[in-house]
Amino acid sequence: MLLLLLLLLLLLLLLLLLPLLLLLLLLLLLLLLLQLLLLLLLLLLLLLLLLLLLLLLLLLLLLLLLLLLLLLLLLLLLLMLLLLLLLQLLLLLLLQLLILLLLLLLLLLLQLLLLLLLRCYCCCCYCCCCYCCYCCCCCYCCYKMPLFLLKLEKLL
Repeated sequence: MLLLLLLLLLLLLLLLLLPLLLLLLLLLLLLLLLQLLLLLLLLLLLLLLLLLLLLLLLLLLLLLLLLLLLLLLLLLLLLMLLLLLLLQLLLLLLLQLLILLLLLLLLLLLQLLLLLLLRCYCCCCYCCCCYCCYCCCCCYCCYKMPLFLLKLEKLL
């Protein structure tokens, strides 16, 4: 009988403790769910952070690419400026060469004109040869004298 009473008491205690156990189990389950939720939130936050980092890296890469493009453009402009400078130098050299050629031509023309002016002519007779500066006939009046000096002498 005592055993039965003890059993009954134990059963009653079990019945009283069962809701408490259920409540504790429920609380434990709730804590587990909360922990899972926090873990999910943490994972989501980590994923978001990774995405943000990736976006930042992509932006940095784009900026670097833009900077490289700008540098290439600057180098191209510098090269074009250098080419223009070389072309200008070449044109200046060509102009100097042309001026030199013109001066040479002018000098040649002047020399030709002097050769034409300083030819030998006769003073009185027409039998003398104009190119060889000696008389081919009997008169001795032929001598070497430039034409403009001869005309000047005749005028005086």
